[in-house]
Amino acid sequence: MKSNLTLPVICIQAQTLPEGWEKAVVATWEQGTRVPTQYDKGDDPPSRDVTLVLAVAEPFAEPRIHRALPGGIYDLEVYRQEVIDGIHDEWIAPKEGKWSYTYHERLANYTGLGQQRSIDQLDYIVEALVETPYSRRAQAVLWKPWEDAGTEHPPCLQRIWCRVFDEKLVMSAHIRSNDAYKAAFMNMYAFTELQKVIAERVSERLERGIKVGQYNHIVDSFHIYGSYFEDFQGFLGTLKVRTFEQRTFTTEQIAPLVQEARERIAQSTCQ
Repeated sequence: MKSNLTLPVICIQAQTLPEGWEKAVVATWEQGTRVPTQYDKGDDPPSRDVTLVLAVAEPFAEPRIHRALPGGIYDLEVYRQEVIDGIHDEWIAPKEGKWSYTYHERLANYTGLGQQRSIDQLDYIVEALVETPYSRRAQAVLWKPWEDAGTEHPPCLQRIWCRVFDEKLVMSAHIRSNDAYKAAFMNMYAFTELQKVIAERVSERLERGIKVGQYNHIVDSFHIYGSYFEDFQGFLGTLKVRTFEQRTFTTEQIAPLVQEARERIAQSTCQ
């Protein structure tokens, strides 16, 4: 039955991360509504846009990486460390025209309007789950209306929510806007790495194994920009000529590249 929704809602279940991302972008291309964006230039066609609810059952199952990720393995590792370790928190200096936030800073060093002290929201999530693993209150927020409203590049990630089910940590990432083709996979990868860190911290505190469980990627506007259409059609072509194994990497396959990236990052941060 044809839907009369203004903005299609795509619900996808997948076993692995690259499978889920791939299904999500294809569904967006096929079902997305046509709408302009604030970043269009010249004759760019309207973007294709949906609301996405993606559930990945085993985010650390292999294969874990899609070969169509933007950039390369070095960029993926930089972004992972940016979210997990805050390697770019020192770049935050909005008065100097630099970054106004990082996800790590908002999660681990959140400051309120007029507050002198900061809040480590990741600590709060861990404490809440240690006290009551099935709590529905273990969440962290990123939006600051007193800082973000009206800015050119406000945070896309809005909040994360965690809960333990059957000794597995389930995490949902709620996102207002997500570039489906050239950003979403890197987001999913880094956010599941954060999920793993939280699960490990809860395990340590509870003195029992809490594994990484289901990952939910929930997006108000999951979109493919018109300026990417030519590239994206090339991506669609690979789906016809390559097997899923040929379109993905396992963690073991990229291990040497990840190690090389970590060494380069360590050298650059020490300079």
